[in-house]
Amino acid sequence: MARLRLVLYGLCVVVAVMFVTLLLLRDDSGAPMAPRSPFSGALLPAGVRAPDFRLTDERGATVTMSGFRGQVVLATFVYSTCEESCGPQLQLVRRSLDELGQDIPTLAISADPRTDTPERARRFLLEQRMLGRARFVLGDLERLAPVYEGFFVQPQTDETEHHARLVLIDRRGFQRVGYTLADARGPGIAADIRRLQAER
Repeated sequence: MARLRLVLYGLCVVVAVMFVTLLLLRDDSGAPMAPRSPFSGALLPAGVRAPDFRLTDERGATVTMSGFRGQVVLATFVYSTCEESCGPQLQLVRRSLDELGQDIPTLAISADPRTDTPERARRFLLEQRMLGRARFVLGDLERLAPVYEGFFVQPQTDETEHHARLVLIDRRGFQRVGYTLADARGPGIAADIRRLQAER
């Protein structure tokens, strides 16, 4: 009988803890809240690898995603003739790396292979003061299409504007944290990079 009372008491404690936890995970309106993330950006679905590719950069050197395994990578999507969001995207990247205090592998993946050329890519990186700090990943549409699909990105077309987003890829090659240009800040991205670098 004493053992039964002990079991019932234990169950009551578990139920009470669960109830309090549910209350804490609700906002002021009573709606359930997601557990707080340690990252400033949006956590991406678990287990989604960054797509591997074999393309070239603005200097004609080969770039592969698998070649960065073991390092945290920052990827964004821009095009060299862009007059709106692409400059601010790379300036955000530059501020983030400055805040971090070190450069990490940074990929500016062509969002418009119809217009991007090595010469235009070099000029664009130079204008943004990112030449030597980011690699402009180039290829034709056929070779870039799987990259867009793997990163869930809409490229630039005559009808639609490309997705102005940034993605952090962890040491194992998984997409972990995403940002839109509107909600990202340099210090937050730098802090998220440090968290991913600290993972083992």
